[in-house]
Amino acid sequence: MKIVQTILLTFYKVWVFLVFSVFMILYLPGIIGPFLLGQRFGNIGYFFLWLWSWTFSILTFIRYEFHGTENFKKGKSYIYISNHTSFLDIPGIRMIIPGQFRPLAKKELLKIPVFGWIAKAATIIVDRSSPESRKKSIDRLKQFLKQGISILIFAEGTQNRSKELLQPFHDGAFRIAIDTQRPILPLVVIGAGKLMPPSTINLRPGKIRIYVGDEISTEGLTGTEVQALREKTFKAMEDLIKRNL
Repeated sequence: MKIVQTILLTFYKVWVFLVFSVFMILYLPGIIGPFLLGQRFGNIGYFFLWLWSWTFSILTFIRYEFHGTENFKKGKSYIYISNHTSFLDIPGIRMIIPGQFRPLAKKELLKIPVFGWIAKAATIIVDRSSPESRKKSIDRLKQFLKQGISILIFAEGTQNRSKELLQPFHDGAFRIAIDTQRPILPLVVIGAGKLMPPSTINLRPGKIRIYVGDEISTEGLTGTEVQALREKTFKAMEDLIKRNL
């Protein structure tokens, strides 16, 4: 029985890889092309990213269930703060967030064939080992917020490989929130790490749930309140995970 299960999971992993690659290449012109014409065409690129995410979900039998979408307010730009447990977080987050946004992404993603081109076009790349790169990425994030485009930051900095619900948050997202006076909208992903654990290519079909928390205002906050805002967001996201485990 275990041998049969192993064979089936191997075939499934090959199938997922094919779906990931083939449809990413198929939709590539629609994803990258609009960004080459200018950032104002970003909505088109992000529509094709949504289409790829939906296709990936349907054909791999990885279902995403969305909760709290009423917390998105039309015409408002946010700083989305999300936990990060697996690569499988990404398609669901793309599908749940309305319209375009700009994620902060680590430079290592540029090394992934095809996906690296998409990351370069649709995200803000940062070299975490370079203070100059971090500063430039923060300035670009702020520019997008000024244009009314939301941003997405994984405040843990990397995928959570610990047994804790959340890893400690970095300050960057909260400094940006206070500097721009934009609200934070927390997102929590539950179940992705079980279907595809971090640092592995082990995959299985199943259900992933994503919850949108209540908006956290930054109006009137100053630079001295970064830690308090970070802790408030951490507690809100931790509570949201605990309530829905």
